[in-house]
Amino acid sequence: MRTLIGDIRDKEGKEVELYGWVHARRDHGKLVFIDLRDRSGFVQVVFGPQLEDAKELRLEYVIGLKGIIKKRPPSMVNADQPNGAYELEAKELTILNRAEALPIPVDGTGYDIDEETRIKYRYLDLRRARLQKNLVDRHRVVKFIRDFLDKEGFLEVETPILSKSTPEGARDYLVPARIRPGNFYALPQSPQQYKQLLMVAGVEKYFQIARCFRDEDTRGDRQPEFTQLDLEMSFVEREDVMALTERLFIETVKTLFPEKKIQQLPFPRLTYAEAMEKYKSDKPDLRKDKNDPNLLAFCWIVDFPFFEKSDEGGWTFTHNPFSAPKPEHMADLLAGKNIPKILTTQYDLALNGYEIGGGSIRNHKPEALKAVFKIMGFTDERIEANFGHMLEALSYGAPPHGGIAPGLDRFLMVLGNEPNIREVIAFAKTGDGRDPMMGSPSPAEPKQLRELGIEISKKSSEK
Repeated sequence: MRTLIGDIRDKEGKEVELYGWVHARRDHGKLVFIDLRDRSGFVQVVFGPQLEDAKELRLEYVIGLKGIIKKRPPSMVNADQPNGAYELEAKELTILNRAEALPIPVDGTGYDIDEETRIKYRYLDLRRARLQKNLVDRHRVVKFIRDFLDKEGFLEVETPILSKSTPEGARDYLVPARIRPGNFYALPQSPQQYKQLLMVAGVEKYFQIARCFRDEDTRGDRQPEFTQLDLEMSFVEREDVMALTERLFIETVKTLFPEKKIQQLPFPRLTYAEAMEKYKSDKPDLRKDKNDPNLLAFCWIVDFPFFEKSDEGGWTFTHNPFSAPKPEHMADLLAGKNIPKILTTQYDLALNGYEIGGGSIRNHKPEALKAVFKIMGFTDERIEANFGHMLEALSYGAPPHGGIAPGLDRFLMVLGNEPNIREVIAFAKTGDGRDPMMGSPSPAEPKQLRELGIEISKKSSEK
């Protein structure tokens, strides 16, 4: 039966079976030493001259071993390793798979390696200890969130990936519908409409670890697809959602990352106007010591303008069209008056200079949602075509509701002191949205295009 390397400290003097990768190799005359690595850690292995196959071992060979766990002499203890006081005296060796010379080393941080090369060989890059830790941290955070929200009475509900293209801010990824020629699905920018429809359905407390897709220019804290904690609650006001969210983040940090210090509790609040005037940013970095890697400065930004001027000179929403105005501005929204002064119930959560979440109380009455689109210049026909399903749903007794959608990738990036979110995503894409490992995006087969009724223009194919 296999023993994980991380458990050998309880096996002194016993025979064990270990499996893993050859992480390092050293020849000392008749003896061969290797460092064996598995998911749980490292251990030194000693091969005597009777194990001739040990001379064949090279880096990243996959092997199985039987042997005795022994304590190393005090002078040979490696205090930098959790298992540095122990070693395996090998009795049997099985080479399970050989490895060619690796195109990238996996024994360092990887920061010094060209990122495109790292992503091309991501299955090797992920072997390094730093990225293994990032994956473990991600798992622990997601599990903690699920357990926390379960205790709070939330129900996890999956929502569709194939959806309808609607104007929500970013450009949609479109998916052609073969059985409906000329029609398209869209990949969801967020589950925004579905979670509101779940409130109409009477779910009352919903959450999801949701995949989101946005066809926009990438940068350090963006990817074409990303993960967010999506949640929504019925019969709540702004303070209810903010209080729950704040408690979730505080408990996550204190439980899983006790080495981190939250600078101020409760989280400070700034209005949008105050943040822009004082910090020239709606996601200010409030850390008193920006050289402290364990300092977390959360803050809330509230009282955003509902509308801003579009590039075409009309009005567009600052966050999303489903937000409700602050109660004292509802009359102006319905009348389409004093538009620049209408404030929304939007609340953003910033952390160390990054926006890690945003939400709002929603318009739960159809006339209020329709008024938003009217201010944006939508005709009745366009409103019906894009959002008729939402207006109809809200007409059947929708409860007051609101929610938030923190980005898990950005949160983990900050917790891990990583330079960008690609370091906390298992299979990330490059900064310009490519996957050199899989070779995507890539041209489709002509047969596929014919089935979909799609022709690629010469001009498009030359880009």
